[in-house]
Amino acid sequence: MAPPKKAPRRAKTKHSPKLPGRVLPFLLEIGTEELPAAFLPQALQDLAILGQKLFAECRLEYGALRTVGTPRRLTLLVEGLQAQQASLTQEILGPPASAALDASGQPTKAAQGFAKSQGVPVDQLRIKETPKGAYMAVEKHQRGQTAKQVIAEALPQSLGKIAFPKAMRWNASRARFGRPVRWVVALLGDQPLNVEFAGIRSSALTRGHRFYRVKGKKPGQGLLLTSATHYIETMKRAGVLVDPEERRSMITQQITALAKSAKGQVDPIYRDELIEAAVCGVEYPHAILGTFQKEFLAVPKPVLISSMKEHQGFFSLMTKDGALLPKFIAVTNMPWGDSRLMIKGNERVLSARLSDAKYFFTEDTKRPLHERVPALEGVTFHHKLGTVRQKVDRVCDLVDWMAEHIGRNDLHEVCRRAALLAKADLTTGMVGEFPTLQGVMGEEYAGHDGEPAAVCRAIGEQYFPRFPDDQLPTSLPGVLLAMADRVDSIVSFFAAGMAPSGSEDPLGLRRAAYGLVRLVTETPLQLNVVSAVEHMMQILAKQGMVCGTTQAASEVVGFIIDRLRFYGGQHLGLREDVMEAVTRLPNPTVCDLADLLARMQALQAMVHQPDFDPLMIGFKRAHRIVEKEQWTNTQVSPDRFLHGSEQQLSQALVVAQQRVSESVNDRNYGKALQSLLELKTPIDEFFGAVMVNDPDHLIRANRLSLLKAVDDLFLTVADLSCIQSAGG
Repeated sequence: MAPPKKAPRRAKTKHSPKLPGRVLPFLLEIGTEELPAAFLPQALQDLAILGQKLFAECRLEYGALRTVGTPRRLTLLVEGLQAQQASLTQEILGPPASAALDASGQPTKAAQGFAKSQGVPVDQLRIKETPKGAYMAVEKHQRGQTAKQVIAEALPQSLGKIAFPKAMRWNASRARFGRPVRWVVALLGDQPLNVEFAGIRSSALTRGHRFYRVKGKKPGQGLLLTSATHYIETMKRAGVLVDPEERRSMITQQITALAKSAKGQVDPIYRDELIEAAVCGVEYPHAILGTFQKEFLAVPKPVLISSMKEHQGFFSLMTKDGALLPKFIAVTNMPWGDSRLMIKGNERVLSARLSDAKYFFTEDTKRPLHERVPALEGVTFHHKLGTVRQKVDRVCDLVDWMAEHIGRNDLHEVCRRAALLAKADLTTGMVGEFPTLQGVMGEEYAGHDGEPAAVCRAIGEQYFPRFPDDQLPTSLPGVLLAMADRVDSIVSFFAAGMAPSGSEDPLGLRRAAYGLVRLVTETPLQLNVVSAVEHMMQILAKQGMVCGTTQAASEVVGFIIDRLRFYGGQHLGLREDVMEAVTRLPNPTVCDLADLLARMQALQAMVHQPDFDPLMIGFKRAHRIVEKEQWTNTQVSPDRFLHGSEQQLSQALVVAQQRVSESVNDRNYGKALQSLLELKTPIDEFFGAVMVNDPDHLIRANRLSLLKAVDDLFLTVADLSCIQSAGG
């Protein structure tokens, strides 16, 4: 006989009753070379999560846990950590008793193997009665260790799980981290723990600010921590503000005061982004106010702001009217140095940057944008999809079609001209130096060339929205150009077999589709996405590009609808079953995202009404019957009605059909759904009075046709069978 299958090992865990015991503060500090500012927020979040998991796995309870850090250190602070691990009792189930004991009650090889795997003698096994029958079991007791022991053993492995956008190895330990680790501090109370990570053995020795001189010590010399309790205060005396929120508050106060002294205000667009970068880039902030030559104000404002922001992380200052001031604010990491010397140094560096920007602007404006368009033939868009010039031609054709599609033939010339010039700034020196100015410089250069204002504005708005909550284009040509550019990218890459898979999206197609959803649903446009995708497929075919099938087109539409559902769930809080009900309605020729969203919002409002769930009970009963019978006929013969409830339902149905049809034509889906509520009583009375499966097949067929008509009416707005309700 084959040996009996082993039952899966199951364990019931019991912790010993919580006893009042000693609690201690815990400190972990990982000292590194300067981490990039972008690494710090996520690293601190990961450290907090890993700390919580670590203490849960080690069976150590604590009072509070938080992380703080600077570019040179990631720190975990824990209050009220148990000094002793809780004891553990485990009851582990083994094989069934029938397989573990023979006829005489002696242990079989199954029992012996189970005992051996658990490290106990066979005679310690006992029979445990469970709802599934009798099983062999063993109870194991594990006495709690000291927190010092268990943390020292488990901590190194946890630290290796902190994720970074880019990690590096630097020594024989082969550990990966954002930057080389130079010291590790691990203190439980006032006792150092013996931990080794990345080839560094922990101690109680930390380091202060790189350039701050602690009395009696050299700058950067090690500093002995005597207790985890006073870590933040001790580091402050060493020139380090370890709490990012404290640095943020200080930076905000400093730049506000400096801006006021300069009779200006910080550029609000990039203010928060630059503050975050400064918080994560310094250990002790010190803001300074500098100036630059007024002659640079002749360069377009976006160029100056980008020069200060991208390369130096400087805050731009402007007047209340939005005019740029020849001043800037820099946040330094040296509050103890000579401020005048630092100001001069930063002014000198910025002057060189602005001189470069002025040179690029002067050189770029020597050639009008339209003369740069042919140069796009030498710029590759993608090796499967040709050059940027070919993309420009596709977008020109598509935006031309879109203008006609929405009935705005008057915009043909503006849209086509804007599409032709949209990517020409990619060949300029300015965009080569500042890639984030794509579109911005196109608008500036188009205005310099004397292009119509509508064309310039559309060029500048083509990349909006750049991120989920970004602004939308404010002009109709700008909206159409932004839509055409995204549809081209999405359809082209799908047709080339490069659709996103899993969580990977290297081409940014999900972001493009999300932007398209916002462009359609948040502007007064009605775009049939199916028609747009199919037209885009035809444009690709004319260029001789690889072109997908009808199935590929439906995949693109489904991909965009998926982003609509993401938008509805994240931005509007729509229920998943509500969105499923609306998007399940089959329509292979039409996909109006704004219309779908309007249906979702109306249905979401309706499902909260008290009469909706009772209505769903009757509807779903009708839906299940016609679905089971696969009934398709809706022709009802009133002369075959045998009961008054059939006549009442038929008459109520005719009235509801008229009202729902009118409301749907007006896109008033709330009113359409409200009309359906009036069918609740006739449906309930119908099911209460008659039997659908009448012995007379003609009566049965007539009643099925009546229910099919009810089912079709309810499916006019959405597939309401998807809605989760008390009715099933």
